[in-house]
Amino acid sequence: MKNRLLLVEDNEIIIKGLKYTLEQENFEIDIVKSEEDAEDLLDKKEFDLVILDIMLPDGNGFDLCKYIKKEKEYPVIFLTAKDEERDVVLGFDLGADDYIIKPFRNRELVSRIQNVLRRYGKDKKELICKNIKVNLDTKTVFVNDKEVIFTALEYKILVLLLQNKGKTITREKILDKIWDIAGNIVNDNTLTVYIKRVRAKLGSEDIIKTVKGIGYRVE
Repeated sequence: MKNRLLLVEDNEIIIKGLKYTLEQENFEIDIVKSEEDAEDLLDKKEFDLVILDIMLPDGNGFDLCKYIKKEKEYPVIFLTAKDEERDVVLGFDLGADDYIIKPFRNRELVSRIQNVLRRYGKDKKELICKNIKVNLDTKTVFVNDKEVIFTALEYKILVLLLQNKGKTITREKILDKIWDIAGNIVNDNTLTVYIKRVRAKLGSEDIIKTVKGIGYRVE
């Protein structure tokens, strides 16, 4: 399972070089060039990490970092030409996980991305909760060490909840995340059916808690 990165950068040369380097390192990368486009995409997709310039055409990366840390809690790496101490300090004060000054070396950036992902546990190839194990590479689920077959939708729901263990995931967010698989087949009522199917397959090891009127959570 590839880590998905969001690059917020308006310099075409940097974009081209980073896109090639990061894809070679098996990352999926989305690219936007403005604060507005970044916020719009952040509301539509999930990311494992955001690489963020400070000087943007319609705003600044500091405000965007503040938004990300408040609303999404994603790791953030600043990639910027602003090298004054006050800017570096402000970046870290806003919650940035790293601050890299341009010009930079691509291999060093890749290394720092991997370090941040490790700190957040986002480089894991396996999700474990109680007696449930999910192998993200083979997309297989084991309950009490016995493989249980999940459909694509059931699997995606389970992984989404496990990757956000301890957090309540709204029904709307789950629907948004599984939309690309099922199109308009899945609605609020059919989501209830899918949750029941996932729970049935987990059996006595069911780890999904219902948060009434909101959504679901894995403890």
